[in-house]
Amino acid sequence: MTNKFLPMGKLDPHFLENLINSLPCDKRVIVGPGIGKDAAVIDFGENYLALKTDPITFTYHDIGWYVVNINANDIVCVGATPRWFLLTLLLPEGKSSQKLVEGIFEQVKFACRRLSISLVGGHTEVTPHLDHPIAIGQMVGEMPKKRLIKNSEAKVGDLVLITKEIAIEGTHVIFQTRKEELKKNLSLETLNKINNILYTPGIGIAKEALLASENVKVHCMHDPTEGGLKTGLWELAYASQIGMRIKKEKIPILNETKTLCKMYDLDPLGLLAAGSLILILSPKESQKLLKIYSKNNIKCNIIGEVVSKEKGVKILDGEKEYYLLNEYRDEIHKIL
Repeated sequence: MTNKFLPMGKLDPHFLENLINSLPCDKRVIVGPGIGKDAAVIDFGENYLALKTDPITFTYHDIGWYVVNINANDIVCVGATPRWFLLTLLLPEGKSSQKLVEGIFEQVKFACRRLSISLVGGHTEVTPHLDHPIAIGQMVGEMPKKRLIKNSEAKVGDLVLITKEIAIEGTHVIFQTRKEELKKNLSLETLNKINNILYTPGIGIAKEALLASENVKVHCMHDPTEGGLKTGLWELAYASQIGMRIKKEKIPILNETKTLCKMYDLDPLGLLAAGSLILILSPKESQKLLKIYSKNNIKCNIIGEVVSKEKGVKILDGEKEYYLLNEYRDEIHKIL
């Protein structure tokens, strides 16, 4: 144990795991806390309940939309359908008006309607020592027991897939953080695309996740957020005790994301990645899912394959290859 101050962002996963392993758990807990696990799962009789809580801290723009979708994303990754939502909203003293609060609640209501989720409670207050609003969500979902996805069942020979493009969330956060700067350097068309990126292609993954869990046998499904795609892949490899071979040229990245990352010298593979869904399935189930996604106009790419743990997780970049290390610190911290 040390008194050294911790850096901003996620805790070291090994330190966190030591804390988690000391927690008591009752026999109805089917999936408890752990690295690479998106939500808790509780045996509730005929069905399982899935539970998740997540705050929105990197940005306060559109936090109502963010907080619903980010929490729903983790629920669908275990195979559940999000149903009920609780919101804790902390507002900065001296900076919060009724108009601000009404705007946040409109975003929450819009997001809940889109996903057929009921807002069932929470807490709202004006809080001292805050610079901007902070939203903390708790989502509850349910599912048939046969649909559970544990993220520990990847097998050698499975394929690794990714939906949409990576770093959608990070692109929007960069835009909100450096908006005035970007207005001087980018076209109005590009600025408008980035401004709307939360909605198109969007940070929600409920549609593609539910299509997968309802129609094919998914071994793993994960929502990469802080730390980006690299951290998401590492977490899945750790949870399933496997290795991976990931082809960098197959990873889809929006041109707008490439532009911003080049401007600020950021690695898009390590940038906030809500909006993408990582899936691991057998080759046969992968082809089946790709056909389903094609019919539903959902972009999806095969970016690699599962190999044995001993081979490690590697990124293949043309003729070069390098190990994907546990870099849980997000690229966004470089410009915040």
